[in-house]
Amino acid sequence: MRLIFLLLLFASANGFAQCKTFILGENRDTLNCVDKKDEKQGKWVIHHDELRGEPGYEEEGEFKDNRKEGNWRIYSLEGDLIGLENYKWGNKDGLNQYFAKTGELLREERWKALNPDKLYDTLEIEDIDHLNHYNTVIVKNEGVGIRHGEWKYYDKTTGMIVKTENYTLGKLENSKLPAKNFAANDSTKLVGKPKEVREFEKKYSGKKKVKVVDGSVNY
Repeated sequence: MRLIFLLLLFASANGFAQCKTFILGENRDTLNCVDKKDEKQGKWVIHHDELRGEPGYEEEGEFKDNRKEGNWRIYSLEGDLIGLENYKWGNKDGLNQYFAKTGELLREERWKALNPDKLYDTLEIEDIDHLNHYNTVIVKNEGVGIRHGEWKYYDKTTGMIVKTENYTLGKLENSKLPAKNFAANDSTKLVGKPKEVREFEKKYSGKKKVKVVDGSVNY
């Protein structure tokens, strides 16, 4: 038992040694690590205060070499899950979803990340006139994610799609509003709370927000 404790203590101290500054989570896990190169690494929790009438929020996810990477979650300051974002090379990539505080899906966005280490990036884009055929496109890298794919906007009350937009590499191809009268077999369906929101509400129902404490290592 003592050996296990010493190994855990050594691993913890070694993790701290990689960080110039950090904070400790409730479970003593290392958060918000800034390494010796002044780059963000590992799991982060970022707080944003209310600004110019826009509500504050918190976001949590992982950094790799100062860039957001993988899945990120956004919470209201009351602890409600209000966003699920995906990142690659620090830019939004793939499907991103945003919710009301009560859990209803409000918007779905699709993005394409470009590698910021390249001045130009080569992408394979599906030919909309020929199914399963792709064209090679060279895109100038502006250092940000590109809107790419279908965006959907939902009515909070009914869960129905109220607007769709289709983008190809940042260019809006079309925007469509659904008809006011829906047929019985209409493809615009009611949308309930997504699985991720239901699981979040079940897991954290009645729980308070996680607390963190500041920590630092001086060199």
